[in-house]
Formats: sequence, C-alpha cells, structure tokens
Amino acid sequence: MEQLTDLKAILHSKRANIYYLERCRVMQKDGRVLYLTEAKAEKQYWNIPIANTTVILLGNGTSITQAAMRMLASAGVLVGFSGGGGTPLLMATEIEWMTPQSEYRPTEYMQGWMKFWFDDDKRLQAAKYLQQSRLQYMQRIWGKDKDLKAEGFSSDDPELIRALNNANGKIEQAKKVSELLQGEAQLTKQLYKIAVQRTKHGDFVRDRNSVDTANAFLNHGNYLAYGLAATTLWVLGIPHGFAVMHGKTRRGALVFDVADLIKDTLVLPWAFICAKEGASEQEFRQQCLQVFTQHKALDFMFEQVKAIAVELHQGKESKNQ
Repeated sequence: MEQLTDLKAILHSKRANIYYLERCRVMQKDGRVLYLTEAKAEKQYWNIPIANTTVILLGNGTSITQAAMRMLASAGVLVGFSGGGGTPLLMATEIEWMTPQSEYRPTEYMQGWMKFWFDDDKRLQAAKYLQQSRLQYMQRIWGKDKDLKAEGFSSDDPELIRALNNANGKIEQAKKVSELLQGEAQLTKQLYKIAVQRTKHGDFVRDRNSVDTANAFLNHGNYLAYGLAATTLWVLGIPHGFAVMHGKTRRGALVFDVADLIKDTLVLPWAFICAKEGASEQEFRQQCLQVFTQHKALDFMFEQVKAIAVELHQGKESKNQ
C-alpha cells in the first residue's frame, strides 16, 4: 500500500481528476480504491487514481465501503453524494459532503481571511479583486482558446470588449457589494446575449428550473464549478460561510464567490455550444472537465483565494499548497 506521504504528493491545485460515479460500488481492494460495475454477463473493476483526484461524486445507485473511505481520506479526496448527473451538487440540501477530518489544513489562509473579513471596506476590496480577476481570466482564455474562437467566442469581439470595459468601470466605481452584484448580473446577461447570437440559439431566458438543454447544461456546469470552488476553500481551510459578495448570512456563499471566477468564462459558452450540437449530459460534463483541466481552473481559484488571504491584505508571499 502507498504511504500516506506518497498519496498527498500531488498538490490539490494540480490534481487532474474529478469523478462522477453512478450505479456502482466503490471499494478498497489490494491497496487500491476501485469501483465495481455489474454488467449483464460479468462484474468489472475500474481503478481510481486517488493521489491525482480532487473530488468523487457518488450519484444514483452507488455505495461505498468504510475501507475505501479511509483510503480516500488519507489521500485528501473530497467525497460527495449527489443527484443524477452530478446535480444537485454542493449547494442543495440533498447533498452530503464528507471531508477527511484527519487532513491537515493550513491556518495562515483562514487567519489572513479573518483579518480583513470583519472590515466592510476591506471585504468590498476583496470582492472587487475577485470580480476583476474574473474579467481578466475571461479575456485571457477567450483570447487563446481556438475551439471557443471557432465558435465565435473571442476576446477581440467588439461587443465583448464593450461589455467587459463597462463591467470593469462599474467594479471600480462600486461603493458597496450590492452595486457589484448588480454589475455582475448585468454582465452575465450580456454574455448570455452574445452566446445566443454566436450559437444561433434563438430565444433564451435564464431559468434554473427550465428543462431546455441550455439551462440544464448551465445548471450542471455551474455545479461542477461549485465543486472546484469548495475543494479550493476546503484545502486552504477557509469556511464557506465567510463570503465577500453573496451575503454574509448565506450558508456556503463563499463557494459562489469563488466559482464565479470561471463560470462565465468556461461553463457559459460551452453550455450553449453543446446545446447547439445536441450533446448529451455526459458529453457536456466531459467537455466541462476537459476545459477545467486545459485552462487550469482549479489552479486559478487557488491563486486568487490565496492572493486575497495572504498577499492582498498582508503583503506576504503565498506558499505553495
């Protein structure tokens, strides 16, 4: 069996795998974590490389053994139970989210977060930093992703440039968080309009309860982004309740804040592209996970949260996590 130190050799921010499993049994066998699927003719075992995995979601018809949970905990893998297709994921009451209690998490990021969080002005500054980072990430990714450019999503688009410039101006001028939230909502609405035009989607109204494909894909992709955000905060030891934008009393709101860093850049365009191409839910999920890895979404979240906790308010250099 691998030693504990070997299992954690890969930093969480660098891990490549997120698993969604359904209709299977997760177990420990011969020092490895496997999942068992039962086909008509035979049982099949599949290995999970836990040292390179951040999150495992267990969907419909799944079970997991205590021995497997012990190994996953030793590797620092977050395990969650979700509904079908990976949703509802983190933010719904149906979810059970288990964190390895023996896992060491650093204190410096939590302490840095607390030093500014109770100050309204500094909390606003942190919220502005997240929103500006979100815009910069979009400009960078939409400026280099050839697949997105081929579908009409480009940082050179005059309509996008105007929308981002307008959003950046509102971020700089905002005097309170409510103004930031209004600006964020307005930008996302403009991005929906751009996406509809580029994919020739027709009429579109964002409705989280709608059954149309684009809305369903947006819900699904956003929940995957919430999983990355939750992993980032959990590894850094920052409780999800200490939000800077989405409300001080909203449980888990910091997950929404961090997920916003990548949602509009990666999930939004691919939700419309995959809807146009008639992709299945599984194909869309795989596309999301692929672009998350390709554009180092988890790395980016780690960098921004650490910058706020350590560098932005303390002037220290962050340590690798």
